[in-house]
Amino acid sequence: MQQWKDLITNYSGGKMPSKSKTKGNTFERLIVNKAKDLGLEAKRAWGSNGRSIGWHEEVDVLIDNSFTIQAKCRKKLADFLIPSEHVKSVVFKQDRGETLILLRFDDFLENHYMKPGGK
Repeated sequence: MQQWKDLITNYSGGKMPSKSKTKGNTFERLIVNKAKDLGLEAKRAWGSNGRSIGWHEEVDVLIDNSFTIQAKCRKKLADFLIPSEHVKSVVFKQDRGETLILLRFDDFLENHYMKPGGK
């Protein structure tokens, strides 16, 4: 185990990747793999920087060369944002802000994105 830490330390200029960065990279890979499992073209931006794939720096994942995703992984989300077992999505907004929707990623890919006209 120590030799792997030494290898990473030497490769990264003496710095181990932070747990937060590792967690984010793992989450981005999960998103890409779920999309690929459905036969979609998907890729991560190198260094979580969309400029590496020709998009804005906030883009972390690109699906089918046009659908951009910024991946956020948090320890805890506000309970009211989590769709219950009785609903498919939560629609919300801040005062005088735009309306947003939150839904399960699998449901989005399989039932919305993959449908004709969804791309």
